[in-house]
Amino acid sequence: MTEQQSHYPIGTPGEAWGEEQKQQWLQAQRIKRSYQAEVLEKLSELNEQCELIQYGALPYKTEPTLTEQQNADAYPLFIVKSRQWQADKPVVLITGGVHGYETSGVQGALRFAQTQLEKYQRDFNILVAPCVSPWGYETINRWNPDAVDPNRSFCADSPSPEAAQLMAYVASLGVKIYAHFDLHETTDSDNAEFRPARAARDGITQDNWNIPDGFYLVGDTEKPVPEFQKAVIDAVEKVTHIAPPDENGMIIGAPLEQKGVINYAKTKLALCGGFSKAAFVTTTEVYPDSPKVDDENCIQAQIAAVTGGLDYLLAQ
Repeated sequence: MTEQQSHYPIGTPGEAWGEEQKQQWLQAQRIKRSYQAEVLEKLSELNEQCELIQYGALPYKTEPTLTEQQNADAYPLFIVKSRQWQADKPVVLITGGVHGYETSGVQGALRFAQTQLEKYQRDFNILVAPCVSPWGYETINRWNPDAVDPNRSFCADSPSPEAAQLMAYVASLGVKIYAHFDLHETTDSDNAEFRPARAARDGITQDNWNIPDGFYLVGDTEKPVPEFQKAVIDAVEKVTHIAPPDENGMIIGAPLEQKGVINYAKTKLALCGGFSKAAFVTTTEVYPDSPKVDDENCIQAQIAAVTGGLDYLLAQ
C-alpha cells in the first residue's frame, strides 16, 4: 500500500456524504466525450451477423430544459446478440464499461463484436453489452450521477439502474450463462481520484493501492477455474505485458493466485462478474497508463483475453 490520500475537497473527514455533498460532487462533473459518436455510431455499423437490442435507458438528465423523453434518449442501453442463436449452444456474456471511465473495456467489447463475433458464434451464443455505464463513459467516471458504483451494485434491489437493467435483461432470456468476460482497467486515477472520493463519500480512511504496471485478471474466489485464467493470460501475454506482484506478492492488495491472476468474491461484493453465475468468469484489468502501451494495444489486450478464453473453452 502507498500513503493515505489527502483530504478530498468535498465533505468532512470521517463523515459520510449526505445529499448536499453528493450534489456538490455531481455539479463538478463535466461531459468530456460522446457516447453517441464513440459507441452508438459504431454499434449502428455492425453487420447482419448480429442483432442490436435496446434493453433499457438511463433516467439521467443531460440538460434541464429537455423533456423526459429527450433526456432518456441520451443514454439508451444496447446489447449485441448473435443471430445464429441455438438452444444447444453455450451462452457467452461480454460486458464492457461497467466503469465508464475504463475506455478499453468499452472499445474492446465493441471491437470484438466488429471483428470476432462472427467467427465464434458458430460455437457459442454470444451477448455483448459494450457500454453498461454511458454517463460514466461520457464524464470519464467510476460512479453514476447518484455517486453509486455500478460495479458494486449487481445485487437484488440494486441502487444502480445500470446494473439493474442489465441484470433484468439477461434474466428475461431464461438462459444459463456459460462464460462471462467483464472488461475493465486499473488506472492511475484510481489512486488520484476514485479511491479518495470513495473514502470521502463513505466517511472512512483507506490506503491507496500500488498500481501494477501491466495486465492482470480477477477470477472468482468461489469458481477460480485456474486453467481457464491461465489460458487468458497466455493469450494476452502475446499482445502486452503481464503485471508483476508487488513486494508482498500481491496485486491491488490481493494475494497472487498464479501469474497475473488474483481472485475476488464476486457475488458477495456484488460485482458484475458475479451476477451471471457463469461457470467460467474473469474480469480483465488493463493498465492504460503504462509507458509500454497505447490505446490500440489496450484494445487488443481486451480482445485477446476474450478470444483466448473462448479458444480454451472450445478445446475442452
